[in-house]
Amino acid sequence: MSVNFNGMPRKNRRRKKRVVPLEKVPSHRIRLVFFIFCLSLLGLSGRLIWLQVLQSSVLEARARAFQTHLTKPLGSRRAIVDRTGRLVALDEERFRLWVHPRYFNFPGDDPSLIRKPIDVARKLSGLLAMPMSEIVTRLGDRPSGVKLAEDLDHETATQIRKLGISGLDLEPYPQRVYPQGPLFGNVVGFLNHDRIPQAGLELSLDRQLVRHEIPRTLRRGADGTPLPDDLAPGFFYGDDLRLKLTLDVRLQELAMKALAESVKRWDASKGVAIVMNVNNGELLALASTPTYDPNRYWKFSPSLFREWSVQDLFEPGSTFKPINLAMALQEGVIWEGGLVDDTGRIDIGGWPIHNHDRAVNGVIGYPKILQVSSNVGMVKTMRRLKPSVYWDWLHKLGLDSRPHTDLPGAVAGQLKSREKFIMQSIEPATASFGQGFSLTPIKLAQLHAIIANGGYLISPHITRGLHSEAPVTVTAPEENIRLFSEEVTLTIRNWMESVVVDGSGKGVQTPGYRIGGKTGTAQKALNGVYHPGAKICSFVATLPIEDPKYVVLVVIDEPKGEDAFGSTVAVPVAKEIVDGLLVIEKIPPTTKTKDFSLSKG
Repeated sequence: MSVNFNGMPRKNRRRKKRVVPLEKVPSHRIRLVFFIFCLSLLGLSGRLIWLQVLQSSVLEARARAFQTHLTKPLGSRRAIVDRTGRLVALDEERFRLWVHPRYFNFPGDDPSLIRKPIDVARKLSGLLAMPMSEIVTRLGDRPSGVKLAEDLDHETATQIRKLGISGLDLEPYPQRVYPQGPLFGNVVGFLNHDRIPQAGLELSLDRQLVRHEIPRTLRRGADGTPLPDDLAPGFFYGDDLRLKLTLDVRLQELAMKALAESVKRWDASKGVAIVMNVNNGELLALASTPTYDPNRYWKFSPSLFREWSVQDLFEPGSTFKPINLAMALQEGVIWEGGLVDDTGRIDIGGWPIHNHDRAVNGVIGYPKILQVSSNVGMVKTMRRLKPSVYWDWLHKLGLDSRPHTDLPGAVAGQLKSREKFIMQSIEPATASFGQGFSLTPIKLAQLHAIIANGGYLISPHITRGLHSEAPVTVTAPEENIRLFSEEVTLTIRNWMESVVVDGSGKGVQTPGYRIGGKTGTAQKALNGVYHPGAKICSFVATLPIEDPKYVVLVVIDEPKGEDAFGSTVAVPVAKEIVDGLLVIEKIPPTTKTKDFSLSKG
């Protein structure tokens, strides 16, 4: 027996291990476990097939919904710019503020806390420039969907977002803005509150001005990184096209100011000023007064929403005399050195026709007829042209047809029927000094452009088409129909220059420049009856005569006063426009001035 260190016997602490005899597992138990295992695999396989095959499209759609960001187009429109690129119309992003009081909560608040409307009104009052009491009143006891403000600019919207207040929703939308205000109101038009075009180019070119926009979708990863796959065609396309005008803001502003001052001074009903490039038909200015501000269209009469220079008819009077003389020259019934006996009065079909000043000018040449604006001289001149040929020329010039132009609302003039014109001798007689028919101011400018450019009928227009922000290359105009020969138009231009040198157009003289012109003072008719004292004063200038580039037309409707004539009313306006045009277009002065001392007779 063993003993411990105390001398005591040591017990045997070893225990015998329990031995479990192996037993054979029943076969039914193994089969049960195997069945359960197989059933589990079958269930997992079935679930996998259900998810991967049968539910794959649904799950993929859910994933795409979480991964995909959809941006809907706002329905914006293309900008409109003048010939130098200055903005005339554009879309600015504005915001509506919707509030949902049941979600009012400030940053750092307990998520379950709902702030009172007065707390939110205190923070919004300064940004919206609205009293807190008014904000609270508008919110009332409505729990959601209250439109608190609109027409908020981007800066104000950013400040509202920085507040971080739950329950505030900013809805972006485009707002049409016209930076030039009334300057182009008569031409560009406007959109109403529902963004529906109502007038001008906004209406006539609506389809071209709608910006190319498509709904944009972009997949993002879990961290927000854009995924490059599955992008829709045209996703990165940016529509930067703008409608480019031929008009010049500087010249338009100058013309509008001069025109408005004249209309006010003479207490006239309205006025128009047109500057046209005679070689390609581009309009550099198309100013009308009275006009309106398209940014505040609701404050103006709808009667102002039309451009009367292309929509209203008037009898041109003496400004049409150079066109008549061109017809006679082209037909060979008169010649450059021809003379006419101006007796001061002539009877046609029982109707007496006088000169405007009742003067008897005697035997005079055609330059003198234009200088003194002789009605009798014109009647005798045009009687040399057969009435049938005369009418055919008026028709060929397009007096009774709508001019081919992009100006919205352009209308045709009015011309007596061919039969009446031929049968009634008074008709060609009155037409010889610009009465008995009517046309629009834009048509009159187009006809004078024929004289200026060597005989070609061109189409007046105010747009150059859609362009990107890259510089615009102006292509040469297509060949137009020629109506008068170069020799005829050169002769007429020289006669018109004599009007500025020695006639009623002296007021437009500019030292160093050769300018041609013709004044007009026509009686105004209503329903075929001429009203005493009601008249239309006009003046047309062509410059520079030696190499014409521009026609300037000014028409003032119903100026008041005994001394209201084309020379006193319209010429001063044209003078201001011409002076500005010479500077803006950098037209060099003429080296030699023509002497008319031998052509006054």
